[in-house]
Amino acid sequence: MKLFKITLFALISLTILGCGAYSFTGASISSNIKTFQVNYFQNNAILVEPGLDRDFTNALADLLLNQTNLELVTSGGDLIYEGEITEYRISPTTATANNTAAQNKLTITVNVRFYNRKNEADDLEQRFSFFYDYAGDMNLVGAQKVIAVEEIFERLTQDIFNATLAKW
Repeated sequence: MKLFKITLFALISLTILGCGAYSFTGASISSNIKTFQVNYFQNNAILVEPGLDRDFTNALADLLLNQTNLELVTSGGDLIYEGEITEYRISPTTATANNTAAQNKLTITVNVRFYNRKNEADDLEQRFSFFYDYAGDMNLVGAQKVIAVEEIFERLTQDIFNATLAKW
């Protein structure tokens, strides 16, 4: 029995090591990359929500800190994220019989420029957008707005991470 356990452990270890380093986040970051920087995302949307630019910049930096072992720097990063918020829009999605909104949608779109100073072939510029639906009779204020923005940011930042580091 003991020989079986040792053999099984050895086979599993060789299988894992044979496949290379595995990341639970799916990121494939070269070993020569040590730092990243997230430049301030300016809010260029027609409808400007105060603090949205700061909150998005921080959300992206936090996600990268939590899902990689890279160090956040203010300049000279191996990986650089920059861009702008291009859309913050509330629009009705469905109507009632009384011609009022039964459901509304908050949409946030960001344009991201990603630079990999160690491998310029990885550089990209791409737009990312996500939305949050809510009842038409609700005002998007207070806790409801915080929940909506956090959910959108969670999806946007994960999509950015996947496009730039996980190559999805």
